[in-house]
Amino acid sequence: MNSFERYLSVWVFLCIVAGIALGQMFPGAFQVIGGMEFARVNLPVGLLIWVMIIPMLVKVDFGALAQVRQHVKGIGVTLVVNWLVKPFSMALLAWLFIRHWFAPWLAPDQIDSYIAGLILLAAAPCTAMVFVWSRLTGGDPLFTLTQVALNDTIMVIAFAPLVAFLLGISAITVPWDTLITSVVLYIVIPVILAQLLRKSLLAKGTDAFDSLMARIGPWSIAALLVTLVLLFAFQGEAILRQPLVIALLAVPILIQVLFNSALAYWLNRAVGEKHNIACPSALIGASNFFELAVAAAISLFGFHSGAALATVVGVLIEVPVMLLVVRIVNSSKGWYERA
Repeated sequence: MNSFERYLSVWVFLCIVAGIALGQMFPGAFQVIGGMEFARVNLPVGLLIWVMIIPMLVKVDFGALAQVRQHVKGIGVTLVVNWLVKPFSMALLAWLFIRHWFAPWLAPDQIDSYIAGLILLAAAPCTAMVFVWSRLTGGDPLFTLTQVALNDTIMVIAFAPLVAFLLGISAITVPWDTLITSVVLYIVIPVILAQLLRKSLLAKGTDAFDSLMARIGPWSIAALLVTLVLLFAFQGEAILRQPLVIALLAVPILIQVLFNSALAYWLNRAVGEKHNIACPSALIGASNFFELAVAAAISLFGFHSGAALATVVGVLIEVPVMLLVVRIVNSSKGWYERA
């Protein structure tokens, strides 16, 4: 894990400060950027999201799906946690914390939007950063690749219906046309483009593939940080009025990450999977594809929405929390293998 990735939370915090300051100094310029929309999709952000997502998806080999049978128990555990536990547990936590316990400290007109952002965050399993977390725990690389490829395949089909269902039970109106547009723009098209690019590069040899990935890899983080500056330029007024909002939104995210990683880790131990399978399973089960969540929140609810802010809080705490999970699963190897 390079130093830039390790201190991602620091860069995100600096983007918060820069975004709020720039938004207060140049409100007109950011209003122009916010108005550059087509079919409710902000064009600058759409471009930035593609720059974020495509380099990550190029790393995914969908041919790894043929290896699913090698670790069927571990894959089964991760799928259950990713798709049957995590989104629903987040919806429950959001309902408890945001709609009830923390409601007196939050803007009443943004309660639904905050909940929607948390649901969007939990409904998208992590893609690229999982490879980093898996490597830090000595996880089986083939299992990690297979699980990521499988999750991405499921996400193309299941993301929109799952989000619509959870928002519906939370009494939040879902603009179906915008949701489907977001799935096509931020999942389907990037997956197709990334796989075409992957095939083209690998045809030239692994050296050409590795060389290009080394060059375009930093683009993802750079595009993410620029997007965050834009978001916080629009969110500045709300944050200055309620500076505790970021900490309050972080609470259900933190609980959700720790709960789902612990559940996946324990279930893998219960079914007899090896430690180097349980580690990436726990990490995949806990982390989020926050780039997709941010893009979908902006498309569905706009730059100024609580949903966009909630997804960005997920970015802020992702690295330190996942590094904590890495430390826990590494230090508990002896306990795990005694089973």
